[in-house]
Amino acid sequence: MEPLPGTLYVVGTPIGNLEDMTFRGVRILQSVDLIAAEDTRHTGKLLQRFQVKTPQVSYHEHNRSSRIPELVNLLREGKTIALVSDAGMPGISDPGYELIAECVSMGIPVVPIPGATAAITALSASGLPTNTFVFEGFLPAKAKQRREQIEVLKTESRTIIFYESPYRLRDTLKDLLDILGNSRRIVIARELTKLYEEFWRGTLSEACQYYTEKEPQGEYTLLLAPSPLTKIEVSEEELKEELIKLISQGLSRSQASRQLAKATGANRRQLYQLALAIEGFEEETSSETEEEE
Repeated sequence: MEPLPGTLYVVGTPIGNLEDMTFRGVRILQSVDLIAAEDTRHTGKLLQRFQVKTPQVSYHEHNRSSRIPELVNLLREGKTIALVSDAGMPGISDPGYELIAECVSMGIPVVPIPGATAAITALSASGLPTNTFVFEGFLPAKAKQRREQIEVLKTESRTIIFYESPYRLRDTLKDLLDILGNSRRIVIARELTKLYEEFWRGTLSEACQYYTEKEPQGEYTLLLAPSPLTKIEVSEEELKEELIKLISQGLSRSQASRQLAKATGANRRQLYQLALAIEGFEEETSSETEEEE
């Protein structure tokens, strides 16, 4: 099937091992009118490997403001364009999403051609919970902003995934240790799908010690275990007792429900219904009931 005119194809490329390139991805790269590449020299090696002769144009962080209008105009003229990054799916922690967003806003069709992604590849083999997770991309380069972001994630109940460069790995691990504590489990994946692929597993304290002695090399994906601080299991009777205490202190039923929800992670509306069943206290005012609803 030939590419559709005026369509942007978001093509996933290997994150290391060229054998991970898909048949469909190769066919699209061979068939489109133009390839917008993060680094044309890097992508050129991939194209040579699969005998793709389609012309390239650079599209990266430093020329995106001028390049986006050019690419959009070509698409509106009916040209077909494939967007690729240096590795993985375009738009994931790279400027590709801005071109994609512009095309969507202009009504230009955008078709994803799935491929490898470092975050999911690392998660699948991490041994950490995979049913729920959050991807944070790269943490801020500046220490103050980085630490502030880690503070926000301190009680995150899902597996957390970051990308990190070898130049900032030690600083990031130190900040994670200082804020999240010694015993939080971490998996550090590097050089995924490549010859020297490595998965390191342990605590943040052990990770800091390991990378004090070992020089960081390659690109890293960090995966943090969910925070134990949010795993508070409380029976309905215990929740009811806590609600009674809070209401006895002068809080309304809605205020008590909201405060207990923050402390336990329980559903606020369910707590409110439980609070309404408690007898011996004045009824909620209409404004408080409306606020809860």
